[in-house]
Amino acid sequence: MAEETWHAARLIPTSGISGAEEQERRATSALLAVLAAVKEFSRAVLAPLGAPAGNVETFIEVPFKLGGKEWRPDGLIRVKRGARTWVALVEVKTGKNALLADQLEAYLDIAREQGYDALLTISNEIPPASDLHPTDVDKRKLRKVALRHLSWADLLSAAVLQKEHRGVSDPEQAWILGELIRYLEHPKSGALEFDDMGGDWVGVREAVAAGTLRASDRSVPDVVARFDALLRYVALHLGRRLGTDVTVQLSRKERADPSLRAQALKSLLADTGTLEGLIRIPDTVGDIKVVADLRSGKVTCELTVEAPKAGRPTTRVNWLVRQLREAPGTLRIEASVVNQRGPGMAELLSVVREDPAALVQDGSRDLKAFTIAQTSPMGMKRGRGRGAFIDSVIVAVDTFYEGVVQNLKAWSAAPPKLREEVDPPGSVRPDLSSTALSSQDGAEPTASAATTVKPVGDGGNARQEQ
Repeated sequence: MAEETWHAARLIPTSGISGAEEQERRATSALLAVLAAVKEFSRAVLAPLGAPAGNVETFIEVPFKLGGKEWRPDGLIRVKRGARTWVALVEVKTGKNALLADQLEAYLDIAREQGYDALLTISNEIPPASDLHPTDVDKRKLRKVALRHLSWADLLSAAVLQKEHRGVSDPEQAWILGELIRYLEHPKSGALEFDDMGGDWVGVREAVAAGTLRASDRSVPDVVARFDALLRYVALHLGRRLGTDVTVQLSRKERADPSLRAQALKSLLADTGTLEGLIRIPDTVGDIKVVADLRSGKVTCELTVEAPKAGRPTTRVNWLVRQLREAPGTLRIEASVVNQRGPGMAELLSVVREDPAALVQDGSRDLKAFTIAQTSPMGMKRGRGRGAFIDSVIVAVDTFYEGVVQNLKAWSAAPPKLREEVDPPGSVRPDLSSTALSSQDGAEPTASAATTVKPVGDGGNARQEQ
């Protein structure tokens, strides 16, 4: 038989997974073993959780007793550095299984009794921000034990970033990390991609189209939560491709109280039929605003960049157009001026290329910023694949970044240039202090071209003549 048909031996095989319990146990063991084996990966994952840089030990299904009952968290991570020891219990869910509040609260009690530092949960649930948790628990139990969460998408992104972009110093450890990536990317691993907008998606979309949706409808919270999860998934997806940490931006108030973000999205959806969020990519000129309009069936990605602070208005427009040489002419460009009220002048890029003045309403007013927007059709299906909402958002963000964002650079003023020193005309008498060199020497007109003043009889006044 030809060698091309042979299957390579895998360090973490997916064959033999017989059910959800086996899937969960194998995923836990594989992840924790690789954390202990690959130093750079364990540091990337555990440092944000509060663990020190040190020797990592991992265990699975460690037994504890609480209230006369035996509990077995899925895993335990112990990091030692000198006299300090950091310990976290680990609870894992795979597939569509969700974390359970009563189970987490019991593990928090165990961690407090044992003097452990944290409880780490892992599942396919994706909260809107990395420091938020998808499960509500009794906040009193978090006084001495930290509750942290990582989605499988987070872990897969961290593994890809470390191996493909940041690097692993030891070749064998790099191969081990690659085997974990292969495992997590396999459909049988239980580390699912974000693939469903939920059972309420179609009903909410139809209610928006009919104009009957209310913010208080029971179906709205799940759709809003899944949209935030989708934005986070899009950020992780883009981060894997770029090799950097792409994040979803929330205000300070929204981070402190996630219900504020949910309430704002519910009101926005009911009032305007839209859902929106901000994605931040390091070293770019601005955040990408993603707007899904359920009424018009469109997805819009937009970005605002500050205009140059020097030059005529058309010169500032041309500065932007030159950076968008490869961008599609269907981009919408809006120019805003200083102290502007209401929308500014807007045109398609194809028109602005031919006539930069199309964005200038009043040449006497300084242009302040440009907003660049790209609109594409929105998928309607709740799942993945062609015609699906999730894929349409992913493609819209990827396309906008590739065609627009990565080509934009912020304006910077030209540095000042040194003035050339000019020898003063004529000779200088060193014995006269008044003839010492000055920075103003050479700046005045020569004697032949100097203006002379002659008294002219004009009622005692004098006037200048050349």
